[in-house]
Amino acid sequence: MASTIELVSSFIEGAPPGEPPYLTIDVQALTSDGDDILPSLAPAFARYNEGQLATVKLPGSSQEVIVSEFNRLEDNRYFDTESQTSFEMDHTTQTASNAQSSPLESQNADLIKSLLKSLAVHAKEHYPNCSYGVYPIENDSAVAILLVANRYSPNNFWNGRFRAIYQVPVSDSSSSVTGKIHVDVHYYEDGNVAMNTTKPVNLSINSVTAESIISRIATAERDYQEELNRAFVQMAEGAFKGLRRQLPITRQKVEWEKVGGYRLGQDISGGKGR
Repeated sequence: MASTIELVSSFIEGAPPGEPPYLTIDVQALTSDGDDILPSLAPAFARYNEGQLATVKLPGSSQEVIVSEFNRLEDNRYFDTESQTSFEMDHTTQTASNAQSSPLESQNADLIKSLLKSLAVHAKEHYPNCSYGVYPIENDSAVAILLVANRYSPNNFWNGRFRAIYQVPVSDSSSSVTGKIHVDVHYYEDGNVAMNTTKPVNLSINSVTAESIISRIATAERDYQEELNRAFVQMAEGAFKGLRRQLPITRQKVEWEKVGGYRLGQDISGGKGR
């Protein structure tokens, strides 16, 4: 039988966008350990934050930066290439502290800076509330390009998140962009409905330049958005429409001045009263 820590960890790692803070409160209330259980859950919170590209504000700044496996250092520290800052992360509370200067040290520094500039333009145009980052990976032989956009509306009982993770080898003049696009939405008014989609991406590029890479990424994200839109329309006109009860068709005009006296299912359908 799974232990309490294993069970609660699975809940944390499967939490919908924007809801771990509420989950922490629930865990403390539902388990007999209360606050004492939280230190044991730190690894689960770390896996969730890195996998979901959690964002945190740097101390003394309004800028939100990404937490991921690609910009992880040691001892719960992470770095941000754009601000050239490293920081300590409290995964349970999702807060950053102890920020320090962290100059970008990479043989691909010029490419990373160019990618950040082009990515900022792309993000501002298409994602009003988002964070992004570009990081050297695989012993500086490739770069990771991350973008996450969150939209939370708890008053309307829904939250959503868009994540895009790309990797680009930089050792060859002609290469490709590989990665995945994730869209997660949770709607929970009088129910519990979730949509979790993943789109693998494999794009060829003619040259390893910021303009070429971001242009191909922008096209892939636009195409996927259009694909989702078509799927929603088909679902509304197909599966969802089939679930709705159809009203009777009488082929008769409604006498609106008498609508207050209609008896639903009898007069409207042309039936006679008993």
